Amino acid sequence: MQKLLLTVAVMALASGSAVAAGPSIDAGRILEDIRVLSSDEFEGRAPASEGERKTVAYLVEQMKAAGLQPAGDKQKDGTRAWTQDVPLVRSQTSGPVAVSVKLGGETKTWTQGQEIAIRATLIGDHLTVKDAPVVFVGYGVKAPERNWDDFKGVDLKGKVALVLVNDPDFETDTGNGGDFGGKAMTYYGRWTYKFEEAARQGAIGFLVIHETAPASYGWATVKNSNTNEIFDVIRKDPSTDHAPLEGWVQRDPAAELIKAGGYDLDTLKKQARTRDFRPVELKGVTFSTDYRVDAQKVVSHNVVGAIPGAKHPDERVFYTAHWDHLGIGLPDARGDRIYNGALDNASGTSMLLELARLSAKAPRPERTIVFMSVTAEEKGLLGTEYYASSPLYPLATTVGVINMDGVGPNGLAHDFTTSGNAPLTLQDELIAVGKAHGRYYTPDPRPEAGSFFRSDHFPFAKVGVPAISFGGGRDLFEGGKAAGDAKARAYTADKYHQPADEFDPSWDPKGFEADGALLFELGQKLANSRLWPDWKDGAEFKAERDKTRAERR
Repeated sequence: MQKLLLTVAVMALASGSAVAAGPSIDAGRILEDIRVLSSDEFEGRAPASEGERKTVAYLVEQMKAAGLQPAGDKQKDGTRAWTQDVPLVRSQTSGPVAVSVKLGGETKTWTQGQEIAIRATLIGDHLTVKDAPVVFVGYGVKAPERNWDDFKGVDLKGKVALVLVNDPDFETDTGNGGDFGGKAMTYYGRWTYKFEEAARQGAIGFLVIHETAPASYGWATVKNSNTNEIFDVIRKDPSTDHAPLEGWVQRDPAAELIKAGGYDLDTLKKQARTRDFRPVELKGVTFSTDYRVDAQKVVSHNVVGAIPGAKHPDERVFYTAHWDHLGIGLPDARGDRIYNGALDNASGTSMLLELARLSAKAPRPERTIVFMSVTAEEKGLLGTEYYASSPLYPLATTVGVINMDGVGPNGLAHDFTTSGNAPLTLQDELIAVGKAHGRYYTPDPRPEAGSFFRSDHFPFAKVGVPAISFGGGRDLFEGGKAAGDAKARAYTADKYHQPADEFDPSWDPKGFEADGALLFELGQKLANSRLWPDWKDGAEFKAERDKTRAERR
């Protein structure tokens, strides 16, 4: 592929002003890495697969060629490996998934992937649920600090709960905020929280009612993500974090259940937006399922390389991007079963490799710069969850994390964004660098999608480390915001977590070049200064970071 070098210093904004000087980003090299990683040969890059083996080998090869040093697990001889072992449990259904519901005197059969998407249970090797009562529990939120309890002491043992996706403010916010902070999703709105709450409530399980707007993606994404292999970190007692049954159900079948139980879904949804809501058991409605599970302990890998700091080697700036995708799964309408994950996230991984090459060529930084490509993001941010619980290097002296997920191929944009509007000074530093490049920051355009909780910066944030996830802009030089929004909607509808997320040789390289220059400069600024980014007052993660303040000089 012809190299598409463009020095950012000579790029011109639409206004005619020059962009601030920056490094030369080789977009041709980025595109070639995306092409390789998202090719059918890599089989969709599923953890603990032949696709992982090829992916890890490719990443290590590229990091070596870039001039990085291995920075993974410490070996017996005191040296470092290129990888960090991430022990996981992998569960997948074995044989048919039988599902039926009783609506009064009538029994209906549901088909896995059509009316319902059941995740392989993480508790045991066989799940049987027989005629379990069904209870509608609203948004399934228990938030004492907000004086909110959707359960009101109801006993869910032996029962299956129907739960709404997102949180109560999604359809009620008028722009003035609400009990859950307005349109932007809180963690209570994430499906991961709802499954965790199912375990705490002692339910057989939760079935999340899918609606495209509050979920922020269509049924195809739900089906493909949940009927495939399910991974989790290895836990002493999985039942403390998971109920036996975790899954999603389409809106219309859920509405039919609720109607058979004597209620109306839209009416119950309105009631669920208030503190007065009480759970509703659907009379005469029961749920049954039976399937076997093949569960195995596996070891996946985070790939880790570094440029040691010259003055402060024990202080580390992290770039992260997840290398994994969904592997091989259900076929689409074309019969394609390989989920190539070109944009998600071969693009971010390829940007990470290019930033590693540039950083290795630059003068040696004062602080260490770590480049970590993590596993199992698509399975619940598990690679970074494991790192955050078993860090290779002290979290207290981790300066900050710059994550890249879905770096876009849409061309030059006047703006850029982050996943969620993070209340921390690291985001302020990003905005300042962007301004020097003649670009402006746009807050997360879809805060209701809960993006802050859906990328690999989040496990770092939970343990107090300042962390952001960078996103390309939508105010495009060619077509403006209308064109950028249209491309984003089309990707979500037609390609996100679908086999159609494939490499396109016609992608415009200029966006990669501009975003790469900005990300490189931010990393260099952190690595060659005494800056310690921090959470702002009121941020929920500030207290955790403050515990280790004395360790940062």
